[in-house]
Amino acid sequence: MTTDILTDADRSFLFVLGSSRPDGNTEILARAAAEQLPAGIPQRWVDLAEDPLPDFQDGRHEDGTWPVSEQEEELRRLTLEATDIVIASPLYWYAVSANTKRYLDYWSGWLGVPGLDFKKRMGGRTLWGVTAMADENEATADGLITSLNNTAAYMGMRFGGVLLGNGSRPGQVRADERALTRAKTFFEREAPLARFPSEEETGER
Repeated sequence: MTTDILTDADRSFLFVLGSSRPDGNTEILARAAAEQLPAGIPQRWVDLAEDPLPDFQDGRHEDGTWPVSEQEEELRRLTLEATDIVIASPLYWYAVSANTKRYLDYWSGWLGVPGLDFKKRMGGRTLWGVTAMADENEATADGLITSLNNTAAYMGMRFGGVLLGNGSRPGQVRADERALTRAKTFFEREAPLARFPSEEETGER
């Protein structure tokens, strides 16, 4: 994967749903944004709550190998096949959900798989975020945004930012007109290469 901007014909999206309940506000917002994508762009949707990954067991500093389930193998394959990965996680305690964090923990394991070149292959792809939160103050989501930005920066990925919406009760985000308006053009925005905050301050890369 190069760092060049891809044409629509080259793109494919993986939406990773991290909510603990189906059809939640975050998923509603993510699907509203996905509806605006050109029809020819493939979309794959994975609900982490339907078949939860087991807690990540870090074996990188032992013998370098660990059992890989069919579920993990499929999720790894889908991750590597996508040019654009959308983390759709509600804001739980000012961060991503447990299911989402567990998925990202598995990235740590994939980094150490011999011959996979996970970090190199992820470089240049784009990471996006979608989240619904109960607090109307969008600064409340700064921790989640920083986490996703830094993940993208470490992997050499682009970061398209996070689509924020307000909603706690089921379906409440549908009343957030500002979020739904932003959803219409969210995936049209330019996604620059992610940088750590320290790099932005010093101008280094």
